[in-house]
Formats: sequence, structure tokens, C-alpha cells
Amino acid sequence: MKSFASSGPGARPSAQSTKDPRVVLSVVAPARLWTRNFILYFTARIMSVLGDTMVPVAMAVAMLALGYGVTGIGFALGAWMGAFAFFVVFGGVFADRFHPRPQMVGADAARAAIQLSLAGYLALGHPPLWFIIGGSALAGIATAMFQPGVSSLVPQVSTDVQKANGLLRVSQGLATMAGPALAGLLVASSSAATVFVVDAATFVVSGACLVALRLPRFEPDRTASTLQNLRTGWDDFRSRSWLWAVILIWWVLGVFVWGPITPVGAVSIIAAHGKAAFGYAESAFGLGSVLGALIAIRVRTSRPLLAGGLAMFLFPLMPLAAALVPALPLLTLGYAVSGIGWAFWGVHWATTVQTQIPADRLNRVTAYEVAGSVLAVPLGQAVSGPASNLVGVKQLLLLATVMSVGCAVALVVVSPIRRLRSGR
Repeated sequence: MKSFASSGPGARPSAQSTKDPRVVLSVVAPARLWTRNFILYFTARIMSVLGDTMVPVAMAVAMLALGYGVTGIGFALGAWMGAFAFFVVFGGVFADRFHPRPQMVGADAARAAIQLSLAGYLALGHPPLWFIIGGSALAGIATAMFQPGVSSLVPQVSTDVQKANGLLRVSQGLATMAGPALAGLLVASSSAATVFVVDAATFVVSGACLVALRLPRFEPDRTASTLQNLRTGWDDFRSRSWLWAVILIWWVLGVFVWGPITPVGAVSIIAAHGKAAFGYAESAFGLGSVLGALIAIRVRTSRPLLAGGLAMFLFPLMPLAAALVPALPLLTLGYAVSGIGWAFWGVHWATTVQTQIPADRLNRVTAYEVAGSVLAVPLGQAVSGPASNLVGVKQLLLLATVMSVGCAVALVVVSPIRRLRSGR
């Protein structure tokens, strides 16, 4: 979920031992977390996310300048997301069967090479649409090999899973805030090709930090075949109703919100306020994500997904702001408040998955969770161009707003999600 994160391994707050069915909140004491491993992992994540968040702005500007329009943006982003969603389950199996770190380092190297090739073609000529779509698909496959280890490495490099997820969400928010703004400045002062060069450099730094990690000895179980591992991961996934219920909700969110929000939102905002404004709006979302993550670090809940679902009622302000395109301060405020809700949900979701799923199956189950949550996004991206031509940009974004509210309602009324207790 581009996304684009149960309580940590310490003792639960005493209020959680009561039989009161209400969500109980408590403030947790600070815990030492900044070990050498966590600093390296934190740096790798913030650099990787920084690069990822620069790409949509650069891609949107480049595709519009090349004359490919909203449809071209949707196809390029959809190719990335489709390839990612299809291959991520295999990435999870391979990570459990071998080790996630070398897989992640190789993915960073591949993504750096892909971004440099795209930058070179943009600088030297007019890349055809098939080249951009093909490069996006390859980058999606590389990210599919990278993503499963993102979750499974957290318990290995941290002493407090929830606090670690909160800080990582802060890093993601900071990167989301800085990346689009930097991309907007670069495309305004230089070119989209420059953004892709900087993006490649972020993947190089991420890979170097991952290489330097000191991790426990890894003893994978290689007795089962790839097909058997896929089946085991699927059985673990479908046996947890809270897990697949959230993924079904995310299908709706993917088609109607995350799919169109970047290509259609970019067109709406750029038309009203200029190229740089889209970057500023994305940066405001990142700032809100930082605030939401900081809140999630300090507050633990006995029912984490219910608390996260309540926070998701803030999320619809992003598509609403993109639809109404008010004055720039109000536009960025809408994106920022939306980011608060999104990050608070994300911290509690990631921690829930990491503490509810057995460690030896976490990569595989996470892969199914990620694949399921993003599989609908490329569909939404691919149809966003034709749909905006049919019903209009504003109307499509208003529909996204309504569907966002509906998804938030579903998160708090579906019983397995609402009633799930924190893992540990």
C-alpha cells in the first residue's frame, strides 16, 4: 500500500488486560532504538522512499511535455504497479527461501540502472511510449523483489517494532515531503531527466546501507518447493479474516482513489496552480505523514486496526482538495491532514502484520498482503485517462472522495478488523 505499516515486542499497557471493549490508549515510555543496524536501515529506507516519491512528479511532467497526456501517465504508472503486484509474491517466497538482504541490494542496483537509462533517453531525445512503459514495468519487478524484506527486516534491526514502524513512517513522510518538492524544483529549473539521475543515486545509497547491515545468521527452510511455499503463504493469508478483509477494502481504494489520484490529481492541480504546485501538495501530504507517525509512536491501542480505521476518516481530504483545487494554502492543508490519517493507519497496520504473522512466514504473507493491496491500483491508473475524459477530472476526484469515506466506514464496521487485539 504506496505505499507508499499491533503493538511492539514489549509488555502491553496494563489497561489492555481489562475486559472493556472500547479502544484503550496509553502513552508509552521511550525505548532505545538507534542502534547501528537501525540507523543504516533507517537511512536506506529514507533514501529509497525519497527516490520513489520524486518519480511521480517527474513522470507526470515528462509525459505531459512529451504529449502523452493523462493516458500516458496512467499507462506508465500502471505498468510499474502491475508488474510489482504480479511478481511481489515470488519476491516473498524467494526472500524466505534464501535471504531478503541480497535480494534488496540487487533490486536497488537494478532500479538505479533503469532510472539512469530513462534519464539518458530523456536528455538525448524523445523516448517512445513503449520504452517508458517497459522501463516502468522493469522497475516494478525490481521493487517487487525489494519490498517483502522491508517488513521482515524491521524486527531484526529494532528493539521495539511499533516504535520502529513509527520512525520509519516518519522517514517516509519526510521523504514524501522532500521528494516531490525537490522534483518540482528540479523540473522547473532543469529537466525531468535530472530528477531520474538523482533518483538513481538514492537507490545506490540505499543499497550501500543494506550491505553494511549486521544481521543474525539466516537458516532458511529449503525443503519445500516454490509452489509449496506459495501455497503455505496463501493458506496463512486466507486463514486470517482481518487480513483479507482489509485487502478487499484496499481493492476499492486502489481502483477508485490511489489509481487516479496521481495522474488525474496532477492534471487538476497543475492546470489550476502550475507545475510546482503538484509537488508542494505531495510534500504537504508527506508533512502530514510525519505528524501522523509521531502520534502513532507515542500512542498504542488495544485494538490497533480500529484506531487506524478511525484515523482514515481524515484521508478523503486529499482527493477532495485535488477535486476542488482551492487556493494553494487550503490545497496543501487538505493534503497534510489527509497524510496524518494515512500515516497513523500505516504504523498500526504494519505493526499488526509483523506481530501477528510467524517470523518464518512473514515474507510470504507480507508479499500476498502487498500484492493484494496494490493489485487494483494499476487498473485504476489505466482507466483514469478514459474515465476523466468521460466524466471529467473534477467528477472523478469527487467520486474518489466518496469512495475514500466508504472505505473508512468499512474499516470500523467490519467485525474481524474492529475486534482484532494487538499482537504483543
